[in-house]
Amino acid sequence: MSSKRNGLLALLGVGAVAWWKYKNSTPEQKQAVKDTLNTAKDNFSKFGTDLKSKASDMASQVQDKVAGATNSNQATADAGAPDTQNQSSF
Repeated sequence: MSSKRNGLLALLGVGAVAWWKYKNSTPEQKQAVKDTLNTAKDNFSKFGTDLKSKASDMASQVQDKVAGATNSNQATADAGAPDTQNQSSF
């Protein structure tokens, strides 16, 4: 429990120092920080979009393979099955 508390206190301290440093920086430095954060946000959004499109492509490929395997198995089963429609049960 002590480790978790120390970690949270350290994170709070780092945040306080970052806020103080940002508050006391020049407007040019503030704009540089904003630009860096916006670039990181754009890169993260692009990565998420790319990951989502790759996952969709992979899911459609798997669905196509499953549908193809199901169709080929069904065709094989139909070809080897005896015709039971015209046979009597006696």
